[in-house]
Amino acid sequence: MSDKKPAEIARDAFKLMAERKQQPSPDNYEAAYNEIAGTKAHAAPFPEDALRRVALALPAHEADLAKAVASVESAIAQHNWAAFKNSLLDYVTKVDHHSSQGGQPAGKSGAEVREQVARLVEHVAPALGSDDERFTKQIQELIVLLRNPSVDLTTARVALANFNLKLSFVGEEQGAIRLTLLHLLSLMFENISALGIEDRWLVGQVQSLMEAATPPLNLKRLDDVKRKLQDVIAKQTEAKARSLEAQAQVKLMLATFIERLSQMTSTTGQFRNEVDDFAKVVEKAHALEEIGPALQTVLTATRNMEESARQVGSELTSIRERAMQAEEEVIKLQSELDKASVQARLDPLTGALNRRGLDEAFAREILAARRKGSHLCLAMLDIDNFKVLNDTHGHKTGDAALTHLVGVARTCMRPQDTMARYGGEEFVILLPDTALEHAVEAMQRLQRELTKRFFLQNNERLMITFSAGVALLDAAETPEDAVKRADHAMYLAKRAGKNRVFAAS
Repeated sequence: MSDKKPAEIARDAFKLMAERKQQPSPDNYEAAYNEIAGTKAHAAPFPEDALRRVALALPAHEADLAKAVASVESAIAQHNWAAFKNSLLDYVTKVDHHSSQGGQPAGKSGAEVREQVARLVEHVAPALGSDDERFTKQIQELIVLLRNPSVDLTTARVALANFNLKLSFVGEEQGAIRLTLLHLLSLMFENISALGIEDRWLVGQVQSLMEAATPPLNLKRLDDVKRKLQDVIAKQTEAKARSLEAQAQVKLMLATFIERLSQMTSTTGQFRNEVDDFAKVVEKAHALEEIGPALQTVLTATRNMEESARQVGSELTSIRERAMQAEEEVIKLQSELDKASVQARLDPLTGALNRRGLDEAFAREILAARRKGSHLCLAMLDIDNFKVLNDTHGHKTGDAALTHLVGVARTCMRPQDTMARYGGEEFVILLPDTALEHAVEAMQRLQRELTKRFFLQNNERLMITFSAGVALLDAAETPEDAVKRADHAMYLAKRAGKNRVFAAS
């Protein structure tokens, strides 16, 4: 036992560790301290509880395995490390013996595991495609092998190892093909959008396609975009056909107008010639009787001219009215096309903007805020306990709750504020010309308004609440970074008890 004070022993222990070039870990420090102090290290307590849990997890369906497990448990009860080691080695030896005999230590569970692996391979196969005939044949052979009750474990392991190696190559190739196809689709959509830059309806449709082809992909998202695009395409096809029909009618009217104008010019020239002839007759006449026949001809020509002018005037008036109607029809059709383009930027369930619409609004508001030097805040909202609501009352009720939230939010929002569905039960609200503390207050007002307006479903009042994070966009910050900060603040609001609003740091 050393006579040194504890502080001196501690200092010398650090020196000893430095001389031996040891890592400053707790174990090394304890050993150095005990060496200088002349004391023994405290023995670590025997981990009985942890080892008993290990023993309980050991399969013991066979008699000899059950006996080996009993030996392990006995060694644990005696806190005897040597006995525990020997009994555990004995158990492993018996397991290896069962494996070498083609059996499984877990009895029936071995066949169940092989069947589960076979099903797993079957389910994976369609996703890998059928282009590689050799790999497809290898998959079928592996499935047959796994379902063969007489196959030995070593053969199954080798077959699975070969399959796993080939699967790694095929999976990597499929992933590369998928990313390349998505990239090609994106390039094609961008090119179509550039070619049709004057057609706003086409641009909106292409943007929806680009949104659908942006990872991560899921079937529900693709189905939603597919249905929305089918509706938009149907409306746009009908409106486009009517627009072309109206344009053709206008062209026909213009051609008729030119033809009638030409006829009127010809008639006018003919009348002028007849008047000139009459003037010559009058000039040469010596008696009134000589003028009579020529006068009758002029009167007839005048009446014909008058009738022709009246008909042309009436027809031109009709053409003008039809042209005005056609113009109104084209304006109406263009309005329908613009509306269809707007629909491609809206969430079909709630009527709020979708992610594409949010990106456009965000870009627009950032430019305005930086041009004016004003504040722009972003609020990320997430409905509390939404999964419980869906599981308890059904997905229709969940959809109705999302629509209810958007409806209440619109009554509280200013005209310049923008709301978008970010995904699932998450929403984003852009608040231009708003300081951070005022944006937090705005979200808290929305929370209070939700408590006043109960959500009714099957005559049952349900309380809808949300947690929110609010971020003030920095001068050089990207929208993605602002969304991340708001999302983190929302997560903290959830952790703090939900139905809260936190400002992002």
